[in-house]
Amino acid sequence: MAPLTQLERDAPPLRNETVHRLEMLAGTLTERGLGASLVAPAGRVPRLQVAHPAADGETGDVYASRGKNGNWWFWWPWAERIAEEGDLDAAAAIIEDALAARLLLNGRRPQMTVAC
Repeated sequence: MAPLTQLERDAPPLRNETVHRLEMLAGTLTERGLGASLVAPAGRVPRLQVAHPAADGETGDVYASRGKNGNWWFWWPWAERIAEEGDLDAAAAIIEDALAARLLLNGRRPQMTVAC
């Protein structure tokens, strides 16, 4: 699992919930061989920076937020849903596939990951 991030003392509960969900996703992404770093500066929306494992791998940001119905989702920066927060494996697979597709678009072959 991703390392626990210490937030400012008076962080709002919603911010803590967001960070917790991003840390859970980071753990799943790391298990799949992707790099994941939580970025949670004070006063900013927390996000996860994800990197494909290829030497010149693509990177992308992922956010966690509640939808209008109250369910939590992982989102791309352009406000497109990735997957519900309860399905970490699906979210990780979609993120991995999207980063691999960007590699192919740029004329590079993605490095294969091996699930154990």
